[in-house]
This record gives sequence, structure tokens and C-alpha cells, in this order.
Amino acid sequence: MMRKLIRHPAVQGGLARIVGLYLSLVMRSTRWQLLGAEPALALVAQGQPLILAFWHERLPLMPALFHLATARLPMVAGLRPQVLVSQHRDGRFIGAAVARFGVQMVYGSSRRGGAQALVGLLRGLRRGQPVLITPDGPRGPRRQAAAGVAQLAAMSGVAVVAVGAASSAHRRLGSWDRMMLPLPFGRGVLVCGAPISVPREGAEAALPAIAEALDAACAEADRLCGVVEPPARAPRRR
Repeated sequence: MMRKLIRHPAVQGGLARIVGLYLSLVMRSTRWQLLGAEPALALVAQGQPLILAFWHERLPLMPALFHLATARLPMVAGLRPQVLVSQHRDGRFIGAAVARFGVQMVYGSSRRGGAQALVGLLRGLRRGQPVLITPDGPRGPRRQAAAGVAQLAAMSGVAVVAVGAASSAHRRLGSWDRMMLPLPFGRGVLVCGAPISVPREGAEAALPAIAEALDAACAEADRLCGVVEPPARAPRRR
């Protein structure tokens, strides 16, 4: 009975609003630092879109990214980032929770709606809008990048920027990705890697470099926040 109630659309909508308000509180009360963003911001200043990639586990920290980027480059405030999320109920819940931060949802995954989502992301990039994507989402395996991020970069000619994030005050959830839930009044760090260009026919060859850049960005953010990476779990199937 309780599970059925929680899954009711009205209840899901209310919970999503609460989560969104909580993340807004965290964003405002955390002492944030943005590192390595200069090359990416230089491209934005030239009117070029970007594909911003981050591991699924760091999704709750990403609302701070555009706030910090706007402080460095005011024109960022006029962008409408697109976020790829699953068509599953969980994906729609995440979409409703982060909608307050000015992002636009594109629904799809490798299992369902992937082709349609890819078309939507390509259209957004051609309009000059950035895309946010979790290469290991929505269901893992954890920190194993699917080909979609490299394929999107190869098809669009848009560079990929790996983003890592961490907070000194957080809790790890028991989800497949060990999601990091930030707590208020901590110290947060976001780290941007150098833009990675993917040749038209080089998506497969570029994927390991993108995954390595994601790991490196997270490792640096963790180091600066004093975060210890949890033990690895056996991977789950998509």
C-alpha cells in the first residue's frame, strides 16, 4: 500500500519539489569552488555549445555548475542546458526535481527512446545549447561509460568536457551508483577537464579517454574535499 502511494504521480510530484528545494538549499549554503573551467568557458564565449559529461552518482551536485559558470561568464545565464534522463519513473522524478534550475529534459536511454533522444540532443546543440549527460546512467554499471556520449560528440562535432564534483558534507545512498547526496554547509568543488574533440569516425576510440577524464575529474574533486571513494561493488547489467 505504501509503495503504491509513493508511486502515485501527485505524491511523486510533491516529493520532487521537496528534493528540488533541498538541492537549492544545499547549493546556496555550500562554499563552492570551480576549477579548470577556463577552456570550456572560452568556447562558450565564442558561441560554441558543449557536451558536459559527469558520472551519474554526482548528479545532485550539478545544479551548482551553471551558477558558478554564470558568475565567471554572465552570458551563461542565457543558456538552457538540456539533460538526458530516462523515460522510466525514476528519470521523470529526477527531471521534475531539477527543473527549477533552468534545465530542459530530453527523455530517453539506451533501452528506450534512445534514437529520439539523440535527435533531440543534436537539435539542441545546433541551437547552441549545452547538453548534460551521464555516460553510465540511468542504470549502470557504475562508472562504465556507454558509447552514446562519444557518438553524440562525433555526430555533432561538439567537444566533451568531463566534470567531477564532490562535497565535504555528504551521504552515500545505497543505489547502484553509490550516489553522493550533498548536505548543507559543506565545501564543494567542481572540476572541469580539458575539452575533448571526437572525430567523425572516432567515437569508439575516444570513449576510453572520456571515461578516464571523468574519473580524473572526480578524483581531483574528491581529493580537494577529503572524500574517500567507497569500495567497488560488482557491476550491474543495464
